[in-house]
Amino acid sequence: MPAEVAKLSGLPTSTVYRFLANLETAGFLTCGDGGKYYLDVACFSTAEMALSHLDIRRLSLPYLKALNEDTRETIHLVVRQGLSAVYVEKIESPRLPNTISRIGVSVALYCTGVGKVLLAYLPADDLARVLRQIEPRCRTAHTISNTQELQRQLERVRRCGYSFDLEENEPRVRCVAAPIWDHSGNVNAGLSVSGPTKRMPVTRMRELAPVVQEAGIRISRELGYQGSVDPDVDWKICGQSARPHTSQKVTLGETIQ
Repeated sequence: MPAEVAKLSGLPTSTVYRFLANLETAGFLTCGDGGKYYLDVACFSTAEMALSHLDIRRLSLPYLKALNEDTRETIHLVVRQGLSAVYVEKIESPRLPNTISRIGVSVALYCTGVGKVLLAYLPADDLARVLRQIEPRCRTAHTISNTQELQRQLERVRRCGYSFDLEENEPRVRCVAAPIWDHSGNVNAGLSVSGPTKRMPVTRMRELAPVVQEAGIRISRELGYQGSVDPDVDWKICGQSARPHTSQKVTLGETIQ
């Protein structure tokens, strides 16, 4: 009851009433007979989402560590939260300089490699709705500044199965990102390899792309996804004459097995 909550919290009764009303409106509490409050559906859905984030971090970690050892660059794991991507894991490169990203920090979807992956694999109706809400702002001289260009890039991401960030979010930092599918076939998470521009020329980024994709595929399998994960990629569109075969890809497999 509000009076009991006020007594335990030391807050004014009027403030407690307001807090409880807001929580009830948001679906976190429901008021039963006698004025007692009980947890409502929103509490359980929030808890389920938090647990799923913990699961993906735990299941992804061996693959992220292997990718970090193979590439010697910074590895990120992100999940989508509204119009942002949130870092839930980061493994630093053993080499300097490093990125300024931090676990728990959110970044925009339109100007990051992981963000563009999350956008590209949204259902068409959801993507259209999200794009209407996005207002691109120039974070660097290379940031996408309009939704038309963003849509063109997202189409390329869907064709190639990976995304590039060419100093669009952070000056002198580039990254290669790939999707992670959950058990229901949705892409609500992604991973990336990031490094300074001097170590990440486009030629190396193209070589890293299938390595990052493979890690994403293996994590997807760990999460219970059973569908097709090898996109029908037009490698000429992606800047390559054929799917590259790299020693890093083999090393990643040997590290995990």
